[in-house]
Amino acid sequence: MRKLILAISTFMILPLNSCDDGDVITFELDFDDTFQVCESGGDLVFYKTKNDPSESLSLKVTGLTIPEILEVDEKNEYKKDITINANNPFNYRTYSNTELPGDLFCNAIPSSDIKITEDIESTSGTARLKTALVEDDNDGIPAKLEDINGDGNLENDDTDGDGIPNYLDADDDGDNILTKDENPDPDGNGIFDDAQDTDEDGIPDYLDDDDDGDKVLTRDEENDSQDNNPANDITNSEIGADYLNPDVSTQVPATAYREHTINRTFTVTLVIENFDLTLISLDVLNFGTLESSAIPSTSKSRKITPDFN
Repeated sequence: MRKLILAISTFMILPLNSCDDGDVITFELDFDDTFQVCESGGDLVFYKTKNDPSESLSLKVTGLTIPEILEVDEKNEYKKDITINANNPFNYRTYSNTELPGDLFCNAIPSSDIKITEDIESTSGTARLKTALVEDDNDGIPAKLEDINGDGNLENDDTDGDGIPNYLDADDDGDNILTKDENPDPDGNGIFDDAQDTDEDGIPDYLDDDDDGDKVLTRDEENDSQDNNPANDITNSEIGADYLNPDVSTQVPATAYREHTINRTFTVTLVIENFDLTLISLDVLNFGTLESSAIPSTSKSRKITPDFN
C-alpha cells in the first residue's frame, strides 16, 4: 500500500502576544501501488480506488487509447508528458458507499448507486506516463546469459543465423527442437554447466545443430512425420528420437523453421507532478504501476516464423 500523509498547518488571527502556532491537520491517502485504466471514446481514465473509507484518485486523458500507449519505440519505450488541465483533470473523490466497484470509471453511464460526497479537482500539473516493454523467449535460459559474445549486447547473439537473437529465439540453434526441450538446466539450479550434451562435443544440445554427432543435422533427422519436429521421429523406442541416436542417420531435409512465440511484458507507470487538490499539493506523486490484467491479452505475445536457410 502507498500512503501519502500530509501535515497541514492552519493559522488563526490571534493577538500578537498569542503563542498559538496553529492547528495541524493530518491528511492520509492510503492506496495500492497499482492502478487501473478504462478506455472510452478515445479517452483514457487512469484510476485507483480503496474502501474503508471509500476514496478514488483518477486522471482523465483526452484523445489517448490503450493501443497507443503500447506502441513502443526502438528502445522498447513509450513516453508521454500530459498537461493536467480542464480537459485532462486529476481528481480526488470520497464516497458514502461502504465499498466501491472495481470498474468504477468503466461505465458510460455512472451507476446511480455510487454517491460522491466530495470531489476535488486539479487542473494544473503534469502527468508523466511511461511504458517499458521487455520481450523474452521463456526458453529456460535468462536473457542475460544468452550474451554468447560477452559484449553486453544481446541483439548480436544469433547462434543459428535466423535473424532472431538468442534471447528472443525459442530455438537457439535452429534444429527445430525447442531450447527448453533440450535440457539446458537439468537440475533447475540456474547453473548451465550441466546442460545436456548428447554427443559430448563440448557444445550443449541447445546450441548444437547436430545433437548426436552423426553428421546429419538434427533438423534433417525426420522420417515418418515430416512436420519440422524431429522429436517425434523414433526408430528405436529404447533410445528415443533419431536425432539423439547416432546409429540412425536417416536424412530428410527440413523445409522450414518452427513458429516462435515471443512473450511480451508491458510495464506502464504514471507519475504526477506539481498538482493542486486544494489541501493536497505535491511536487511528485508516484501513482504506481498499471495492473497487467488491464492490458489486452492479445498484446502479451507475438509470433514469428524466421525465413528458412
